[in-house]
Amino acid sequence: MPNCSEGRDPSRIARLVTAADVSGVTVLDVHSDPDHHRTVITLAGEAGPLVHAGTALAMAARDLIDLRGHDGVHPFVGALDVLPFVALSPAAIPDAVDAARSAARRIGDEVGVPCLLYGLAAGAGRERPARLRAGGIDALAARMASGEVVPDAGPAVPHPGAGVVLVGAREPLVAWNIWLPGASLDDARAVAAAVREAGGGEGLAGVRALGLMCPRTGLAQVSMNVEDYRRTPLPAVVERVRREAAARGIATGESELVGMVPRAALGGASPEELGLPDLPPATIIETTED
Repeated sequence: MPNCSEGRDPSRIARLVTAADVSGVTVLDVHSDPDHHRTVITLAGEAGPLVHAGTALAMAARDLIDLRGHDGVHPFVGALDVLPFVALSPAAIPDAVDAARSAARRIGDEVGVPCLLYGLAAGAGRERPARLRAGGIDALAARMASGEVVPDAGPAVPHPGAGVVLVGAREPLVAWNIWLPGASLDDARAVAAAVREAGGGEGLAGVRALGLMCPRTGLAQVSMNVEDYRRTPLPAVVERVRREAAARGIATGESELVGMVPRAALGGASPEELGLPDLPPATIIETTED
């Protein structure tokens, strides 16, 4: 599920999707957001073709996107910002790890953009891309220059325009946003802080959340990754956001799904109950637990 730092130019988005649409790969979904200035492409296939697709997409992103003019509200460090290989069953995790490491090597060698591994493809301290994105591309460049962060493949410093690619392997997660009409940025940040998992057992297990203000829509948003939907299914996430918002005198708006959702994450709830006006069947993926 590659995330590219382009969410506004339809022509560039189409060229990025075309680059990833290689033989043996199926494009399942494309989600672009102009405020986040980000496009998430959902691809399906065997490991080999997916590695080829990720490499081709990294090259296209390098040529089409210049981070020096990027102004999206979503944190970023790369033109192709993250390239996660998702294992749909525990048995597929070794293949996802191998694919992530292979893609990182190819992107570093063939595209000339440094790659940092995260998730199941990396060691302790790199469980999530957020740790590597903290402070943005300038902070990451400084950490790389000092030797604190060493790329797993490619050049030792970020590419001038394309930055760094964060390449990972993980199990499925749900990218889920909830709008807060009439709320301020501070309101959104307060709700996100109350919802996300924190030390001391606070917040919801496996939920990462940011409070954002989206200038093009003029609306605040709680933007979340539900990393462990088995422990915290979506109905619990939506209910908690609504409760925390109501405690601050804020009414929640609709929800937004970015990409696709495992059926098990829905917890038996209908799209309407989760704040979605519609959830096309094609956006639901099946996973296996054995």
